[in-house]
Amino acid sequence: MGRLAAGLATVTVLSVTASGCVTVHGELEVVPGATKSEAAQALEDFTAAYNKADEAYDPALDADRVTGSLGAINQAGLTARQKNNPGGNKAHRPLELTDASYTIPKKAGWPRWFVADTDSNRDQDGGKLDTRWLLVFVRAGADAPWKAAYLAVVPPSQVPKFRKDADGWAQPVPGGDADTTLATAPAELSTAYTDYLKDGTPDVFAPGATTTGWRDTRKNTRRAGFSFQYVDQPLDTGTFAPLGLTTEDGGALVFFSSKHFERQTAAEGLRPAVTPDVRALLTGEVRTTLTKERVSSQLVYVPKRGAGDEGGRVRVLNRLPGLIAAKGS
Repeated sequence: MGRLAAGLATVTVLSVTASGCVTVHGELEVVPGATKSEAAQALEDFTAAYNKADEAYDPALDADRVTGSLGAINQAGLTARQKNNPGGNKAHRPLELTDASYTIPKKAGWPRWFVADTDSNRDQDGGKLDTRWLLVFVRAGADAPWKAAYLAVVPPSQVPKFRKDADGWAQPVPGGDADTTLATAPAELSTAYTDYLKDGTPDVFAPGATTTGWRDTRKNTRRAGFSFQYVDQPLDTGTFAPLGLTTEDGGALVFFSSKHFERQTAAEGLRPAVTPDVRALLTGEVRTTLTKERVSSQLVYVPKRGAGDEGGRVRVLNRLPGLIAAKGS
């Protein structure tokens, strides 16, 4: 999964207005973002491009099928592997995404998007290791290709039921800081998450491996002769803006992005270790410091305001990080 995660990525995610609609070129009619056949074709095109790129370790082969945080991780991962394995991926195993269902929201203007809920051949069907792959596809305009912007891997039990109209079309989450229907506004999630990782506030996230657990791990990281520093930055505009769907219970399933830096500084006479994947993305010379830059996408469940779920806290269901750059000094 680590190799696959590093080989997938990017987004042209939308910025939603307070009404939940995007107005582009004066298009105000609220329509489904795609047909079911268009969605199925988008998934097929992505899978084919991903397999070609993974087999050759060539980021150019799927660059037009990924965007956003998934694209950033995918392209950097393939670039690193291409440098380290110029002959391609000798262990390539074609990715298969089957049993797909599509949740397509109605909205105005461009970009348009939908979520594909799929079964991959990277797990064990049934039992504790069974997972679903949720892929968000985004299209920037009528002549633009569908691109995969987010990927989240979750147990089937973590996929909620979405609120839909009589025709089966989903409802996108209203955007903007003015949203008062949810415990935490989607537009605030990236800033809230990165602030929380730094200071422990705002305390809006439920305990877990990617919240309290990650903070504890950072605090307790120890290595003789080395010090560690962490900087977290919001990533929530342009192609990295959050995307969400309203659930039947009034909450929301939201995808959002963030950026994270880890700096390792060595004492005199020591030098940070550099792995092949890091070296492939490295600028500068590692003498005493090594700074790693990662992009991360999160899938979270946000309860409606006043709900009792974990005291109204946001639950992180999946986190997909990927190294995109490194710098030595």
